[in-house]
Amino acid sequence: MKALWIGSVVALLLAGCASDPVSPQSMAWSRWRAKRTESIGGTNGWSTLVGLQWLEPGTNPVDRPGIPGGRRLGVVVREGTQARFIPEPGVDIRRADGSPAAGGLRSDQDGKAKPDVLVSGTLRFFLIARGERLGIRFKDSEAPTRRDFRGLEYFPYQPAWWLEGRFERFAEPQEVEIFDVTGNRKREPVPGRIRFEYGGRTFYLEALWDEEDQEYFLLFRDRTSGKSTCGSGRFLHVAKEDAAGRVVIDFNYAYNPPCAFSAFATCPIPPRSQWLPFDIPAGEKAYGPH
Repeated sequence: MKALWIGSVVALLLAGCASDPVSPQSMAWSRWRAKRTESIGGTNGWSTLVGLQWLEPGTNPVDRPGIPGGRRLGVVVREGTQARFIPEPGVDIRRADGSPAAGGLRSDQDGKAKPDVLVSGTLRFFLIARGERLGIRFKDSEAPTRRDFRGLEYFPYQPAWWLEGRFERFAEPQEVEIFDVTGNRKREPVPGRIRFEYGGRTFYLEALWDEEDQEYFLLFRDRTSGKSTCGSGRFLHVAKEDAAGRVVIDFNYAYNPPCAFSAFATCPIPPRSQWLPFDIPAGEKAYGPH
């Protein structure tokens, strides 16, 4: 009976990988999908986003989002690129580390740093920086979008979308202009590009560098975008090249940007140079109406 139960669990873990059910690649992909689900539907996932408030210079009242005339939480005073929080008297707010809520706030620095997080009940909020703009992002572990989260859908794992490429480092670092879904524009450094072959042709994708994951970060669109996959494009991480400059581009790991799950996200949009003129029916499929 125990052996039968273990066999059933293994079978469930391999579901969705029928095209290559026992390969190390598909097993790693199954573990990655579980982490993806947690990153969206977990208690701190993207489905918990409930508000985004851009800050003006001076004093900005901060109210609990999602409730008409929501209770005042305090104020954020913005002075240039700095901001500090003053809690409303009598409101139970603290920092995630247990320290008092009042004081200066560290931002997430365009998603590249860990911000100071303020906590009030199931609500968490923190300072984000997007170019020259500062805002307060709100998350609630009891958000309706999290309660209604129905999971993620994927194309079956396909070894054919595991491609070998080459990383070509630029002699001098270049920059690419990237817009996000809020209309904000900024220039990001690009250390090089990834070259790969498909259908007898050569293609290139400019590679940003993800400091946190220590991997290359690709923004791309393909001809499935807006149909079976997210309309604004998808993201993909690629491990650093080996000594010969080789990289692996596994499109089975392509995933939706946060704006696919919340109207309060600030996702970058792939520039025209990152639009691929063919279908990539691999990786994560479109989610919901966003």
